[in-house]
Amino acid sequence: MIRKQFSLPYWLLAVFAVFFRPATSQAQDKALKLWFDKPAKVWEETLPLGNGRLGMTPDGGWNREKIVLNDITLWSGAPQDANNYEAYKLLPQIRQLIREGKNDEAQALMDKSFVCTGKGSADVPFGCFQMLGELHLDYSYPAPGTPTNYKRTLSLNHAIAATNYQLNGVNYSREYFTDFNGDVAVVRLAADKPGMLNVKVAISRPENAATNIVGKELQMSGQLKSGNENPGMKYLSRVQAKLKGGSLSTNGDTLVIKDASEAVIYVSTATDFRNPGYKEQTQRLMTAALKQDYAQQKNKHIAAYKRLFDRVSVDIVGPAIDVPTDQRLLNFHNAPASDNGLPVLFYQFGRYLSISSTRLGLLPPNLQGLWANQIQTPWNGDYHLDVNVQMNHWPVEVSNLSELNLPLAELVKGLVKPGERTAKAYYNAEGWVAHVITNVWGFTEPGESASWGVTKSGSGWLCNNLWEHYAFTNDKKYLADIYPVLKGSAAFYNSILVKDDKTGWLVTSPSSSPENSFYLPNGKHASICSGPTIDNQIIRELFMNVITAAKTLGKDAGFVATLEERLKQLPPAGVVGKDGRLMEWLEEYKETEPTHRHISHLYGLYPASLITPEATPDLAEACRKTLEVRGDDGPSWSIAYKQLFWARLHDGNRAFKLFSGLIKPTYNTEINYGPGGGIYPNMFSAGPPFQIDGNFGGAAAIAEMLLQSHAGFIDLLPALPDAWKAGGEIKGLKARGNYTVDLAWKDGIVTSYRIKGPDRKKVKVKVNGTIKDITPELK
Repeated sequence: MIRKQFSLPYWLLAVFAVFFRPATSQAQDKALKLWFDKPAKVWEETLPLGNGRLGMTPDGGWNREKIVLNDITLWSGAPQDANNYEAYKLLPQIRQLIREGKNDEAQALMDKSFVCTGKGSADVPFGCFQMLGELHLDYSYPAPGTPTNYKRTLSLNHAIAATNYQLNGVNYSREYFTDFNGDVAVVRLAADKPGMLNVKVAISRPENAATNIVGKELQMSGQLKSGNENPGMKYLSRVQAKLKGGSLSTNGDTLVIKDASEAVIYVSTATDFRNPGYKEQTQRLMTAALKQDYAQQKNKHIAAYKRLFDRVSVDIVGPAIDVPTDQRLLNFHNAPASDNGLPVLFYQFGRYLSISSTRLGLLPPNLQGLWANQIQTPWNGDYHLDVNVQMNHWPVEVSNLSELNLPLAELVKGLVKPGERTAKAYYNAEGWVAHVITNVWGFTEPGESASWGVTKSGSGWLCNNLWEHYAFTNDKKYLADIYPVLKGSAAFYNSILVKDDKTGWLVTSPSSSPENSFYLPNGKHASICSGPTIDNQIIRELFMNVITAAKTLGKDAGFVATLEERLKQLPPAGVVGKDGRLMEWLEEYKETEPTHRHISHLYGLYPASLITPEATPDLAEACRKTLEVRGDDGPSWSIAYKQLFWARLHDGNRAFKLFSGLIKPTYNTEINYGPGGGIYPNMFSAGPPFQIDGNFGGAAAIAEMLLQSHAGFIDLLPALPDAWKAGGEIKGLKARGNYTVDLAWKDGIVTSYRIKGPDRKKVKVKVNGTIKDITPELK
């Protein structure tokens, strides 16, 4: 372990110790909650709870309450083969049209047959992540009235939501959690006077649902549409209640609680996704929950959750304003430097959402994590591979939640076999490929439109996420496990490279820069091209990582030699255009939308480490100019990505400006592709609509402002904004190489730091502008 202390006057250290550390710790504990003084009027004001499998968003209504329920495995659709196995025969003609500058004609040809068969993501076999249902609680009171002292809270420290109010002299309280220990959803209702709790409990779903009562258990079951001859996904939900005082009866498909002082409602649910015993699972979990004392169950839940959440603490000196969260967001929007507790809350909320929306053995968070309030979620609530699912995982390694990367690795493994079929069908290529969209059924085909659907950087980009887990953990067993995935992806790109006539470089063709387009000299526009910068960067990084992996594992010397030779023929990490910006395409095309939401050609800056201010200052400056032209607005995920870019460029004030834009309050839920991203009152990021990638990207960016480790050394406070310079303390962040980092600062200067590592090998650490060789203490 390293503990470095810098020289400061004794009196200043004493003041720092007495006032700074306890105050910031207490401020963080107090600030790590969302709260409101009224019930939620819309879903974007509800409080999200999740245990990695089950999701729950209560609205806190005092008269009638709706709690949206989710199961991360609940998908419509089914496995399908939507490959066009004749598509590869068009490759020579398509490539020739691109060589001749007839990109629009190439795109038109591809739209006919170089896309998936059927309707692609618009068709039922592709499927959709769907809400499970709604739990309805109808409350009645002995006399009419209006509640006073109303408050809804979500504690990030305990993963528990609560609603409290007074009515007719009675204090009513509710607690909600999705049990991290018992794997059921729990709602506790209580009144501080006997016999004052009266509520009817029902469950519903807009479609494909049947409800009934079995004894005193409420059940909902159904089967979703598959879209083909395969059976659709089945599910079962059970609802039971345990009372103190009063009576429990049934009326139709409703549980009726009368004259109780406490009622604990349990929801046990499961689907048959890779789970033939799902019905038995729901019964087993329900039986175990009913046997437990509520207080013990709650404490076990908190302990299981805190094993993950408590690994990291962050404090920033300054006010942490304790006002309702919707008002707090407005205040910050008007005066960003007035509440240093809010960035801490947002960062820890991002960690909370990661912990809540995935876990080992299950699925990674989708476009909405695991929270949806619709049957047809926006963009199917699927896994977009041109930035979104990758962004969902950017904060987990640095934020000491490394194991939460593993569900994504399992999803990617499941893409290899179908991806091999797609590689043969469209490119007659070795290895495996995935394009822009995928789902739980292993979809790897191009999308239904060539303009966006043929982008083939998705599989290589996923390999970056898989590699980062190794980079942060140095887990060679894991590396051996994912090596075939990495190698297969590299084999695909290696086998499709063609020589560019003008430069002599080996490039991809046909391809595109994700979702973007350009003008041709004839005035028409197209997306299809050869050698977009993101492809060049991803292939370069992937080949380098596979070479390193193979040498580490002592295998595939011949393949390593092939990739090493290919690296010499690839385009560089970036090319600077005449206007000083990093070029997005091989040709210096004019963009159809200069402020386009995607900035894919800066992949080499983040998440890759091909471009850094230290090693490639010219390319870093070209990235800066690119960002200036792109602008600071966009959908929430795009704003978060720009915040990350500016952090990598060591511009803390610009990164902070992007963060301030990211959490601009909004209620807009209309699908948006341009400017106007922001944040909802419950701190879900707004694309709009709700997309969780903005939360995860913003959390990753805050961590990147405080700690970086991609450039060959651990960099402490690489992008600290003026608003945070007064002081702060961080404990538990992770750096590549399996190092754990604690640090404190005052007036923008690191005053102490501690680094724990897996061995005694020296590590380079940049502290206050100076790189030092440090020997870490063993963990």
